[in-house]
Amino acid sequence: MRHLLIAFSALGLGFWGLTTWDWQVAELIRGLIPIAAILFGMTALGAGFRAIPLKGASAAATPSDTPPTRLSPLVLKEDWWAIWLGLLVVGIGLISFFSGSMVLKDLAINPGKLKWQSIDELVVHFGDNLHLYFGQFLVFAAMFGVSCRIMGISLKDFLRGFAVIYLISMLIFAVGGWESAERFNLEPPLVALILGLFMANFLRLPPWLNSALRVEYYVKFGIVLLGATFPISLVVSAGPVAIGQATVIAIVTCMTIYHLSTRVFGLDRRLAAVISVGGSVCGVSGSMAIAAAVGAKKEHLYTSVTLVVVWALVMIIALPFVSQALGLSPGVAGAWIGTSEFADAAGFAAASAVGKMAGNEESAIKAFTLMKVIGRDIWIGLWSLIWALVATTVWNNERQPGSSLDKSEIWRRFPKFVIGFFVASIIVSMVTAGQDAQSFETLVKPNLLGPIGALRGWAFIFCFLAIGLTTRFRELKSVSGGAVSAFSLGVMVNVLLGYILSVHVFGDYWSQL
Repeated sequence: MRHLLIAFSALGLGFWGLTTWDWQVAELIRGLIPIAAILFGMTALGAGFRAIPLKGASAAATPSDTPPTRLSPLVLKEDWWAIWLGLLVVGIGLISFFSGSMVLKDLAINPGKLKWQSIDELVVHFGDNLHLYFGQFLVFAAMFGVSCRIMGISLKDFLRGFAVIYLISMLIFAVGGWESAERFNLEPPLVALILGLFMANFLRLPPWLNSALRVEYYVKFGIVLLGATFPISLVVSAGPVAIGQATVIAIVTCMTIYHLSTRVFGLDRRLAAVISVGGSVCGVSGSMAIAAAVGAKKEHLYTSVTLVVVWALVMIIALPFVSQALGLSPGVAGAWIGTSEFADAAGFAAASAVGKMAGNEESAIKAFTLMKVIGRDIWIGLWSLIWALVATTVWNNERQPGSSLDKSEIWRRFPKFVIGFFVASIIVSMVTAGQDAQSFETLVKPNLLGPIGALRGWAFIFCFLAIGLTTRFRELKSVSGGAVSAFSLGVMVNVLLGYILSVHVFGDYWSQL
């Protein structure tokens, strides 16, 4: 009887909604047609790639949750999928912009800009735009879900987990849209991180949620979208400054951590190499690359990742407030964060926070991106090659006479998503080059760059929330004291050196961004 009551109530509510909101229902159905086509096309694309075996591959079926080895790295790596999906969004944005369509702006809807004063205003907003949020969720779920399935992740688990991530992210943006949010420092990135940490450490989360916690994937996708809002002229002009400063940071910090680890604390050389690059270049990605290059143990990688996450969390909170207390301009603060933070996602959160505190988020994010993404991330491939050479010729003496190190290691370890950043920047810069200053401000920014930036914001919130949800403090006790000490001393050197370079050596340049 209870089930019949529920059934009749649901049917009655549904028919009432069809008659009351007939126009909105019709618009929703019409809007779902292209979304369904995209989802079907991506599914067919994945099936097509699965059907193409590499040379010499067997025709045996691949287990559903195991990455299919027959596929090209172009569809097996998060870096490449971040590029394909990021450029797809950019392409849709350009078509929408030049055709006068509202598709991109509708997809980029975000409650974070509301400045609401009462819950009633928030309820009205979601009631009026529920179909847009539903369409946005479908697009994100289609892009990330299908690509993750091709990479060997359970589609069912991912979609369940991503639905939770999306709904929580929507609420986080809604909190950020509160009129008094800035007064209480309720910035969406920090709220996402703190909420994720609370949930991970005080609640029992279902195992299937882990399938949607794709920290690296979300931030790489967001970085490609960031490139679309980044003038290529700025990248070219700032390149020498960013790369020069990053080179000093990468070498000094890496050697400091390695020396302390091996000479002072007596750690394994492989562990020392992994944490030295993790603390000097690019956190988790750098740690994984060096672990593979030197043949490190699983626990070595875990130690480095744990230290990176802990210190990244500390600096997300500390650096914005310290920068504000020191009176640093947004550009200088962004560059300092770019030289001090070794995790892209954490750095973006800190740069965004300090920029909003100073009233110029764009300048802080530009400086951070130039310093971290363009300057430091390219060192992943270089350090991989160098440490692989050291491991095979000095540590293990495995290199045979006349043999040479595989120089393609640089390319294999190079962060491919950086390419997507450059390509997106070049495309948008070239297409909008003919716009005069007034048209750029009144047309290009609100109808193209703004919506792309809003979608980037969603990707970063997914990332920050995933960081919190994957960090469990009870697991930190397994990290040795020597590793903690060496890494922490390296962080201090990194932060101090980054401050000197960003404020006193290149301060005039960064302050002008």
